[in-house]
Amino acid sequence: MASLLRRSLGRLAARSPRGRRLLQRADDGLRSAIRDADDGLYGGGYFGAGRNALDRMGLSGYERYDRSTSNADVAAYLVWKHFGVGRTLDVGCAMGFVVEALQEVGVDAMGVDVSAYAVEHAAPGARGRLRQGSLLERLPFAEGSFELVTVLETLEHLPPEAVPSALAELRRVCGGYVVATIPSFGPNQAGPGGWYQVKVRDDRVAYYESLGPQYEGPIPHIDIYRDVRGEPIEGHLTMASFSWWTERFRQAGFSRSIEAERGLYRDIERFGLLIYWNLYVFHLPEVKPPPAPVRDEGEVAALERRWRLDERAAAVAARPRRPEEEVAAAALAAAQPSGERG
Repeated sequence: MASLLRRSLGRLAARSPRGRRLLQRADDGLRSAIRDADDGLYGGGYFGAGRNALDRMGLSGYERYDRSTSNADVAAYLVWKHFGVGRTLDVGCAMGFVVEALQEVGVDAMGVDVSAYAVEHAAPGARGRLRQGSLLERLPFAEGSFELVTVLETLEHLPPEAVPSALAELRRVCGGYVVATIPSFGPNQAGPGGWYQVKVRDDRVAYYESLGPQYEGPIPHIDIYRDVRGEPIEGHLTMASFSWWTERFRQAGFSRSIEAERGLYRDIERFGLLIYWNLYVFHLPEVKPPPAPVRDEGEVAALERRWRLDERAAAVAARPRRPEEEVAAAALAAAQPSGERG
């Protein structure tokens, strides 16, 4: 009976914001039911709680998780610099570092995450602005509530068959733009393409490379790269091409903005993330594609100093590039309009 009650309360916490608030005011025994609402992967251990700082490659998740290691300042900077929006939602927000950063620059930012642990341990500047919810259910927000939705390193955690309904829910709450980063492979119109390494099992990389650029995926579950426990690395379930993801978003009612992506990629390169972030920018058909950066040079320089992004860019510029960074940088340069190439 006790275990049944615990499971029932856990489901209440996972599905009902009001039920969650009631449980949060209860005693410690009931509060633990909230933690049971997590699915076993995205609890405290995923975000580094109790983790040996050296063992991330042995276990999915973060060896430590904070505003720096999550690159939240870079993500928030891109939204602030390139989009003149006042209200945003970060889907898969974890502890809300992107929400916190956007709040600091005057954006009315909210976040939602499937992890009860993450929402309970919200960053100080995001407290009260995070909700628990899932793209596979109805998010706790009204239709068209947000001018821009970010979904960063999140959609790949869903199985392929769930992607269409998840994107339909993104479309429901989005009133303008979506900025996404999704591990992808294959050619990319906006710049650097993606590769199979650390997406596909090492012994299957050569096979998938032999299929050529026309292969879209998704990679069958059995061939997804694994951690030492034999589980899909980082909880990744959908590994697919840029063209596959673009088509899924098109079917959900979005248009892709290649020109906007090129502009964001130039900043991503400055901050050393060119080989790590596979970027997409989408907009609703009735909304104009995002314009050129909306902040002037003085504003941009001031925020870069404030968040020490200028120091990060200088450090990236001073160090030798890795071979894969050279390849990615060349692809980005080739993708730029001819008048903008260096």
